[in-house]
Amino acid sequence: MTVFFVGAGPGAADLITVRGLRVLRSSPVCLYAGSLVPRELLDSCPEGARLVDTANLTLDEIVAELAAAHRAGLDVARLHSGDPSVFSAMAEQLRRLDALGVPYEVVPGVPAFAAAAASLGRELTVPGVGQTVILTRTSARATPMPDGEDLATLSASRATLVLHLAVQRIEAVVDELLPSYGADCPVAVVARASREDEVILRGTLADIAGRVREAGVRRTAVIVVGRVLSASEFPDSHLYSAARPRA
Repeated sequence: MTVFFVGAGPGAADLITVRGLRVLRSSPVCLYAGSLVPRELLDSCPEGARLVDTANLTLDEIVAELAAAHRAGLDVARLHSGDPSVFSAMAEQLRRLDALGVPYEVVPGVPAFAAAAASLGRELTVPGVGQTVILTRTSARATPMPDGEDLATLSASRATLVLHLAVQRIEAVVDELLPSYGADCPVAVVARASREDEVILRGTLADIAGRVREAGVRRTAVIVVGRVLSASEFPDSHLYSAARPRA
């Protein structure tokens, strides 16, 4: 048997990958992350499948479920929201499965930041404006950030910045970013990206905190900061340039 860590996508049920859906349909056990995974996806599980909501389980309890399925010779679909390579707590599960000798496979998914960019109708890497994207978070109500990964340090590059798990402290985020990006820097907050109840807030560092408070956005949101959000005057990509040598 195999434990499949499957990226369920950012929220819309039809944004799971074809491979992820195939795994889900063939796995007699499914562990899923409560309110973060669309209920419609669970309807794709085989009839009689064991469905386990991990929202209130400890890490040890989750691993115990995976180990029990392994002993029973059953494949497991372990659904994570977005893509499991980013902020999914997959690493500690894999570490324990390695120790137990339980095989696993990772099936990537559409990450929340990509869904947010799609909703905004924006490319996050615009020629001559921004070619670097930093994915990060803040340390409030979570494990501390490593040395050198604080917002003040990361913002010195003025790269496009995407923050997860940070909207609850939007005022503090703004204060830390203002010195490097400036008050007029475009900002967007996308809550519940790709879902029917998606909320999109646009502004600048000067006013985004107020917009977030007024909208009552407190969780499940991505903050995007950078000049790429409003860029209109920029050179065409070299990829499609007529001057580019052809093979």
